[in-house]
Amino acid sequence: MRIFVSAGEPSGDLHAANLIESLRRRLPDAEFVGFGGDRMERAGATLLFPLVTLAVMWFGRVLLNIHKFFRLLHQADQYFLKERPDAVILIDYPGFHWWVARRAKARGIPVFYYVPPQLWAWAGWRVKKIRRFVDHVLCSLPFEPAWYHERGVSGAVYVGHPYFDELSERTLDESFVAAERAKAGAGPLLAILPGSRTQELIRNLPIMLRAAAKLKAVRPDVRFAMACLHERHQDLARQIMAQERLTTLPIELHAAKTPELIRVADVAWAVSGSVGLELMVEALPSVVLYKIRPFDLWVARFFIKARFISLVNLLADAEVMPEYLTSQDVSSELADRAESWLGDPVKRRDAVTRLEALRDRVAVPGASDRAADHVVRALDGTGAPESNPLRGTHGSRRVHRGHASR
Repeated sequence: MRIFVSAGEPSGDLHAANLIESLRRRLPDAEFVGFGGDRMERAGATLLFPLVTLAVMWFGRVLLNIHKFFRLLHQADQYFLKERPDAVILIDYPGFHWWVARRAKARGIPVFYYVPPQLWAWAGWRVKKIRRFVDHVLCSLPFEPAWYHERGVSGAVYVGHPYFDELSERTLDESFVAAERAKAGAGPLLAILPGSRTQELIRNLPIMLRAAAKLKAVRPDVRFAMACLHERHQDLARQIMAQERLTTLPIELHAAKTPELIRVADVAWAVSGSVGLELMVEALPSVVLYKIRPFDLWVARFFIKARFISLVNLLADAEVMPEYLTSQDVSSELADRAESWLGDPVKRRDAVTRLEALRDRVAVPGASDRAADHVVRALDGTGAPESNPLRGTHGSRRVHRGHASR
């Protein structure tokens, strides 16, 4: 059996790798080929192109890379024509993946969409593409199947969010954690999480740095640590600090230490994304930021239908993490939120309690295995896939990592 898998972002690459590993346990002779990143490759997939390197945002960035996407689409179509994979599995990254799904469907290949795009939040009219080009929608959020069913997509099923799989199995650098905890007496720690994409760093980090300067002015004891995806982002962060004339601001920069910093921090500022789920699992009071250009924000207002941008708030259907989707400088707001939690133990405890309650309700690992089971049943024809794979999991192991007792 041959399965084509495509992921276009670092988080999608991680989810794809976990799914491939789950599928391989069920289909040991299967061959996995597609677009993705290093994690997929380490899981045993043959990459036709490292699509993760083209992770882009918003309209202008996409247009600059449009020729590359056309070339990759042609490559995928030729692969579908000549190699005839048994299935195509797409993970998020909707702009490009709509076209991949269209070509796979035209070649008569079943299409699975794992961690589907949040159409209910910003592009409900695009559900018609799901109806036309996707056979199975493997949903990560509990309210999504009903939304799809109401719009004529019968093949939507809730499998859970794959991010909880990675969190439940993650091994931290305990020596780093111990070293950071040894500094606790020097003052509370605020973790700065400026995002995994270069554009996110460029747009959001200046606000976070200004917020850090304002917070330091009223709370001199606060320590700051920034989680960078890799050393290139460390270098970029230093450049941004120089541009903001904040090179003297005492911020420790760490590459590839995001989970460790989340484990030891007292509060956090984070760019909106899947990291919010990790912050929820750790019950870490956090402010969520997503800065975009004024024109992009103006356009987005016509499309955004959801109440929140944060996955955590969407799961809670309430603002358990203060969030800002903005084109403005909200550094004062970030500083005020952090100072409120650090200065009032009761307020911080209340924020922790709300996150713990949400975590205990939704953080159920096993999405990769449930998605793999669904794919296998759909392909081998031994029986109809379950309409609710999460039925009966209420007593299952949850992800528990919180450190609220510090």
